[in-house]
Amino acid sequence: MSEQTITAATTSDCRAWREAGPGSAMLWVAQVLIAVAFLAATYPKVTLDPMAVEGFATMGFSTAGTLIIGCLEVAGAIGLLVTGLTGLAALGVVALMIGATVATTLTIGVLPALMPAVLGVIGALVARGRWYQTVEHISSVRAFATAR
Repeated sequence: MSEQTITAATTSDCRAWREAGPGSAMLWVAQVLIAVAFLAATYPKVTLDPMAVEGFATMGFSTAGTLIIGCLEVAGAIGLLVTGLTGLAALGVVALMIGATVATTLTIGVLPALMPAVLGVIGALVARGRWYQTVEHISSVRAFATAR
């Protein structure tokens, strides 16, 4: 057996174990919870509710910025529920929540920043649990780039 065959078999065996293991159910629960939280928090941003726009203006964001953040959160929520995208979506969620935690801490206070911080930590756990998906995406992009 060649080294490439052994690596491919090990990778697929590892992926099958992770997808079927007990941790997979916990990851799905976390993904759904984050997606629901994002969709609930996003509605006022996407509909440009005056209170949401005013709150974001306090942090220095324009109406367009409020809408863009809302759309990114919707994309993250959808990505967390699409099987092949969960790893990348979780990384996006972590980036959004780092920004939200920093912006909220600097402009409003520490206590309101706890919610995005907690969502960011849960998102980081999902990103770690789905890391093999992200590695597969990167590998396929590299293979495509080198094939050209």
